[in-house]
Amino acid sequence: MNRAHIPGSGAAPRSILVTGCSSGIGHAAAHALAQRGWRVFATARRREDLERLQAEGLEAVPLELASSDSIAACVEHVLALGGGRLDALFNNAAYGQPGAVEDLTRDVLRAQLEANLLGTHELTTKVIPIMRAQGSGRIVQNSSVLGFAALPYRGAYVCSKFALEGLTDALRQELYGSGIHVSLIEPGPITSRFRENAYRAFKANIDTANSFHRDTYRAVEARLAGSKGASGGVFTLGAGAVVDKLVHALESRRPKPRYHVTLPTHLFGVLKRLLSTRGMDRVLLASTRDERRP
Repeated sequence: MNRAHIPGSGAAPRSILVTGCSSGIGHAAAHALAQRGWRVFATARRREDLERLQAEGLEAVPLELASSDSIAACVEHVLALGGGRLDALFNNAAYGQPGAVEDLTRDVLRAQLEANLLGTHELTTKVIPIMRAQGSGRIVQNSSVLGFAALPYRGAYVCSKFALEGLTDALRQELYGSGIHVSLIEPGPITSRFRENAYRAFKANIDTANSFHRDTYRAVEARLAGSKGASGGVFTLGAGAVVDKLVHALESRRPKPRYHVTLPTHLFGVLKRLLSTRGMDRVLLASTRDERRP
């Protein structure tokens, strides 16, 4: 992609705030964009991750999406460093809370939404006025195949991503003509620490012993712990596959509203348009049959 296509590019490097940079997609994106000449503000929650990012040559900024104070401090810090300008935002930070819907307490579901939806929304609303004043900007939301295709035992994460997609679609329309472009990236399975973090949330928040689903949970736990399908399967791609789409969303004159990444995302996207709801349910249940067998 020709970086001359970035609106308003000049002597100063374009700047971007990337959330969730401790590992996986965010980490890969931060380094790839820095190599392309972007000034990257890479966020993470934990001090040790921030110190590591700084040692790797990135400008590390603390951010806890569950905290309004942290979000406000992050934006203020980035604007101070960037002279009041921010050209792009990549909302990547998220985690998955596994568990049957009936086993999700209100507090557990709230925590999922705080991290994956509400914090992302609040950060975005603080960035939009900056981009409006500039007359340009790019907002890229990292969603998921689970943002439009629900799978069993992932209800909390599905809820957060379905909501993110709806909110983003409305935002894109509201920003029409403003010079601010909004895109969604919808990855399927990507190599990262996502499963490791999901397993931690599962162990902490799901009462497996007293659940109707306890037999199935043995299979869920085996998958999350890595004893079944630890590699993520043949359709799993590296984080670079997402970064390629991110670069297009940031640097193309006409970024796409949606970017599908991995074969499952492309396949489910087509099938959802072609099949009835019951037909799609059969496909989705069949796709997860093996992982639900104790």
